[in-house]
Order: sequence, then structure tokens, then C-alpha cells
Amino acid sequence: MDKKQIVLGAKIELARREFFSFCHLMAPNFYKKDRKYLVDLCNDFQNFYKSDDEVLVLNLPPRHGKSRTASLFVEWVFGKNQDEKVMTGSYNETLSTSFSKAVRNGISEEKADKSRIVYSDIFPDVSIKKGDGAMNLWSLDGGYNNYLATSPTGTATGFGCSLMMIDDLIKNAEEANNENTLEKHWDWFTNTMLSRLEEGGKIIIIMTRWATGDLAGRALEHFIEEGKKIKHISMKALQDDGTMLCNEILSLRSYKSKIRAMGEDIASANYQQIPIDLKGKLYEIFKTYTEIPKNEHGEPLFTEILSYTDTADEGADYLCNIIWGVYNHEAYILDVIYTKNPMAVTEKAVAEAFTKHKVNRSRVEGNNGGSGFARAVEKIIKQELKNFRTIIKWFHQSKNKNARILSHSTWIMEHIYFPINWRDKWPDYYKAMTTYQREGDNKHDDAPDATTGVAETMIMLGG
Repeated sequence: MDKKQIVLGAKIELARREFFSFCHLMAPNFYKKDRKYLVDLCNDFQNFYKSDDEVLVLNLPPRHGKSRTASLFVEWVFGKNQDEKVMTGSYNETLSTSFSKAVRNGISEEKADKSRIVYSDIFPDVSIKKGDGAMNLWSLDGGYNNYLATSPTGTATGFGCSLMMIDDLIKNAEEANNENTLEKHWDWFTNTMLSRLEEGGKIIIIMTRWATGDLAGRALEHFIEEGKKIKHISMKALQDDGTMLCNEILSLRSYKSKIRAMGEDIASANYQQIPIDLKGKLYEIFKTYTEIPKNEHGEPLFTEILSYTDTADEGADYLCNIIWGVYNHEAYILDVIYTKNPMAVTEKAVAEAFTKHKVNRSRVEGNNGGSGFARAVEKIIKQELKNFRTIIKWFHQSKNKNARILSHSTWIMEHIYFPINWRDKWPDYYKAMTTYQREGDNKHDDAPDATTGVAETMIMLGG
């Protein structure tokens, strides 16, 4: 055996052990050893596979090889263990099938040039089962249903997987701004895909960070709360020091050109992993307080305690009741009830909150059952709680909701103070306020609507 063959044999052996070496042999013009981010990326994939981590979330700029690396990773995993069962999901059947074909064709590629390394040179014992090589469902020799490609409109019935991979569920900014679409993605992931994951299986989510509520964002939040071991890789095209992630793939000049063409918010999501809703959200800042205003005796300085209630119009809506103290023409939020619970529950809860916080006056939107809600609460506070302090008034809201919310947003940011820990006290309300979009399809507007009612009430009082 000559020296050249010995060197080649060593490279092949290294490719079996190391994922980056495998990628370098399969695509040397892209997986260059001096492209550090690709070396790091491949090492992260390999370490994730060998570790006890359960979830990997990858956010990478376009054209930097995230899907290509993912498909090569599946090939390498099958080379390591032919008993693996892999399921991939993309936003439509065409994309998921393309991913499937890339893996299948990579494994089955035949050697046409002696000087060129193919998959079978590295893993000679791995091949596609003859007669079982459909584009979206195929098996390895000696295996059964090793790979399934699907989408939110496809099927995963009867298939279990040890490695689940989700690749780019959102196709454009319009979907990123549509909360209903994001909710459908999450329902598909939790109700369909997760039910197919075998015990001890691993999940890889590869996405551009389009929105805080996209699958990547919700998965990170969900699995962290569950206590799962998570690996999160997020790479920006433009680094904090002003250099590019890989100047060969995307130069600073090209990056600036793309920003001018597509808009800063979309460019930030695509290339900087900054969710588009953080760019387009209505409320940019919220003021907070650590303690309510008090005098030298420790007594609250509020001139009045007020409340505003927006009842749920439909079953999917939230009732939002906000109680605040008035001091120096500013509103200090004391309590929020933000719930989908039925009226029988919320009437009692709101009445108890009025009594607890010694509310002086309450305004209730009388639309769609609001007047009936107000009468029920009034009955409870007087007959059951013996609260004769709180005066409840209901009224018909005739102004356009969106126009009201938009026109009062600046006042809210400048004059309403929330408790420093309001995220923990009222998580659903906090999320609704911090993610509400200036434009686009907002799934819920109950929190901004009621908070706008706080602003309107204060302005009526001369605040």
C-alpha cells in the first residue's frame, strides 16, 4: 500500500469518527477547515449526538449550510447506527421530500471517479434497501422504515423515531406575523411529532428566528420548563465585533445590500436571529416600579384606586381586568386578572380583587355581555363581600379597537408603571403586551385593549 492510500485510509477512518471530517470529505469546497463556524457547528452536532442532551435548537443565517449540514448529519448518524429511525419535518411536502432525497441520494451515490470519495467508501455496510426507496419513506438494508419526511399537512401515522429533525417551518415574514399559523405549527409539533418520538429520542430544530412565538422560541421555553437538557446554537451573520460570520459566504457589503433590499426587520430575523416581532412590536418599553409611592409613614400616596374591565367577547378571548393606583397623574398597576375562565369564576375573582385593593371606581366595557358582568360583580361585592366603597359603571365602547390601541400606545409607555416582577406575576398578560404587533395578525388583543382603557380613563381624569 503506497503512502497516498495510507493517507486516504486515515482520512476515511477519521470521517467515520468525526462528523466534520465526514463533511469535509463529502464536500471539501464548502466544509473548509478554515471556516471555523462550520467546524464548531459540526462539532456541536456530534457532541449533541453523543451526549445526554435531548434537544438541539439551531439558528443560523441563510446560505450558511444549516440544512446541508443537517442532511449530512443524518447520513453520518446512519453510518454510526443503522437502527436509528429519523423523521424530518419542513413547512411543506416539497421541502421535506427534497431533504429526504438529499440524504437518500447521498447514501446511494455510486462511485464514478476513483479519485472522488463517496458515502460507501466511508460506510460500506450502509445502503438503501432495494424496492424500499420512496422519496419520503425509505429503509436501509437490514432495517425497516428508517426515514420519514413529513410536514404539517403530511402524515406521521405508524412511524416512530429516535431522531426528530424540524427544518425551517416558516417560509416568509407573512407567516411569521400570523399568530394563528405559529399556533398551528406548535399544535402539529406537540400533538403529532412529539407523539412519534421514542423513549430517549433526540430533537433537532433548525430555524431562522422569525418570531418570539415561533417553534424554536416556544420549544426552548417549553423544554426548559420541563427541565430537559437543551443545546442552543445561535449564530449571527454580522458579529458583535463588526466582522462577518464567514466573509466568503456573505461579505459585509453584500449583507448591507440585502438589508437595504429586504428591510431591517426581515434582515434582522434572517441574518441576526432577532425575531421580527421584536422589531415590529407596538410597545417598545415598559416602565416598572419596585415599590408603590408612599409617604414618610409608609402609607400609599394614591389619590384613587381605579379599575378597567374588558370582558371576553367570545370563548377564545380573555377577560382582562386591571386595577391601578393614581399618583401624580401616573398609573401604577396593582393587579391584573387575565383569564379564559367562565363568567361564574371571573365575576367572583374580580369582585374579590375590587374589595382587596379597595377600588374606588370601576369602568366595564358593556359590549357583548359586559353590562351583565358588571351587574353580577356589583351584586357580589355588596351582598356577599359587604363592599360599598367600589362604584361600578358600564359603558358601550363604540370606538375602533385597533385605532384606540395604536393611538394610546405612547401614553401607555410613558405613564403606566408595572411591578418589577410583572412577568412572573401575570405571565400570559405580560406575553400578550410584549409581543403585540403594530401590524399583522395578532391572535389576541384583549390585554392591549384593556390597558388602552386604563390610558383612556386616566386621560379623562386629566392624567
